[in-house]
Amino acid sequence: MEFLYLLEKIRNPFLDFLFSVITAMGEEMFFLAIAIIFFWCVNKREGYYILMCGLIGTLINQGIKMIARIERPWIIDTDFSPVGGATKEATGYSFPSGHTQNTVCTFGAIGVSTRRRWLKILSVAVIVLVSFSRMYLGVHTPMDVATSLLIGGALVFVFGFVFKDEKSFEKYMPWLVGAAALLSLGLLLYTLLLPDVIDAPNAVKLASYVKNLGDTRENAATLFGCMLGLLLVYPLDRFVIRFETRARWYSNVIKAVLGFAIVLLILEGLEYPIKAFVGLFTDAPELIARVIRYFLTVAFAGAVWPLTFRFFSRLSIPAMEKFTAWIKGKVIKT
Repeated sequence: MEFLYLLEKIRNPFLDFLFSVITAMGEEMFFLAIAIIFFWCVNKREGYYILMCGLIGTLINQGIKMIARIERPWIIDTDFSPVGGATKEATGYSFPSGHTQNTVCTFGAIGVSTRRRWLKILSVAVIVLVSFSRMYLGVHTPMDVATSLLIGGALVFVFGFVFKDEKSFEKYMPWLVGAAALLSLGLLLYTLLLPDVIDAPNAVKLASYVKNLGDTRENAATLFGCMLGLLLVYPLDRFVIRFETRARWYSNVIKAVLGFAIVLLILEGLEYPIKAFVGLFTDAPELIARVIRYFLTVAFAGAVWPLTFRFFSRLSIPAMEKFTAWIKGKVIKT
């Protein structure tokens, strides 16, 4: 806590805003966008690499949170205050840091995969900045962040052998997907078997347990839905669809923007319709609806939208071709 108090002394409105923006790079939606862009537009194997590091990392993270049950800094020390607004995305218990782990898995995988030195440097910089932001904002302790750095780094290193080339990828990916699906099922069952309330020393501890248990059950349902989707997507892609990411740069931009818009529509637009439908058959539709929604999201991203990629690979817009040629001419002259 001493380090967090030290950071509290240097807070000011500009740094509060800056690190609030930086920390967003560790959130679920940012991770999802990066993984999808790589999966659709850059390199399919690298997209799987980012996705599996992130999903399995989150499974481990959520499991540790509910086992350790370490409270957030402002609950441990009631005299300490986080930056206003930072607690909105600080769900679940404190240890270890989910934002940090997401960032390490996402940008660590990118840094390992790329040969571009500037991208490696950028990946390291993002990891360092997001990790620091979690402590500056007062939502995590150094122990939370350091543990996530170690877990995320270990996953990036180990999975690097799985995704290093096509031969290793095809050999080990089915086992990895199967193991991750079982792990996600285990996490979901574990959270469902935990008691809804516990004997707590005070009302604050009890309220924290109830809220954190609810958050973890939602996250477990999300991860289980994603892994069910991958169980469908991976064999379909490998043996049936076999899509390619190659396309003109503007075609890839159109592909990514349109596809991600539909992903958001499934995630956000179908939330209440699916919940209402499931509610016809059960009194507690939230978790089942979440599993279905994330299953549909992954199924669309991996098995439906890629069916359009052959069209995008052939898409040619004369105006954009002229613009591309003009830009290349300017670069060559420079």
